[in-house]
Amino acid sequence: MTVPLISAKDLSVQLDGRPILQHISVEIAAGEIVTIVGPNGSGKSTFLRALIGAVPLSKGRVTRAPGLKIGYVPQKLALDASLPMTVQRFLGLPRRVSTAAALQALGNAGVPDLCNRQMTDLSGGQFQRVLLARALLDRPQLLMLDEATQGLDQPGAAAFYQRIEQVRQELGCAIVMVSHDLHVVMAASDRVLCLNGHICCQGSPQMVADAPEYRALFGTGTKGTMALYRHQHSHSHDHGPDHQDHHHEHERAQ
Repeated sequence: MTVPLISAKDLSVQLDGRPILQHISVEIAAGEIVTIVGPNGSGKSTFLRALIGAVPLSKGRVTRAPGLKIGYVPQKLALDASLPMTVQRFLGLPRRVSTAAALQALGNAGVPDLCNRQMTDLSGGQFQRVLLARALLDRPQLLMLDEATQGLDQPGAAAFYQRIEQVRQELGCAIVMVSHDLHVVMAASDRVLCLNGHICCQGSPQMVADAPEYRALFGTGTKGTMALYRHQHSHSHDHGPDHQDHHHEHERAQ
């Protein structure tokens, strides 16, 4: 039996005496991409923070594999616009990293040429790629992203998700991401978790898209859009016809 990278058993969280998450049990296996969707206020970000130990549990437990390395990409990060800082210097906070390590992480994030750019000069998409690179510096076994495409347009979000799939192929890490991009999330996911204070439904992208609980939260109008982005590429991650079709689906949808 394969030991999961991280698992939650009967996880519950209260903030200011108000229940945010209740009775959540889930396991994340090595190499899989799990996407968490749900309406605003459903506890998605809190769930990620509970998994990494950033918020206390009111009930239940989280178990991590020994020595588990986790990379985390926050929803957003505010930097002082008056503070000059290159991308490499940013990647070296709080501990300095070598130029080679910075270049490798930026390459994994798909932006190998940004090393000497000023952080304040980056576009929104470039800034998110740098945050991704920072999370990849230690080559994590588990990468967590909290609505990392917030503020990006649809092509930018789709490109970011394609890069996440490439990161999974290159590093072999599992990925857990919170997303509001219902129209592109299907392409990148092995499993979808629909959250609204508790797990409403979970399973393959198509299974969740067809679930009454999901339709009740997001309406029936999302299914046709999401079907276009159905998870189509092969799990061998070769570059055969399935892989090409997957990218053509993206291009037609733009």
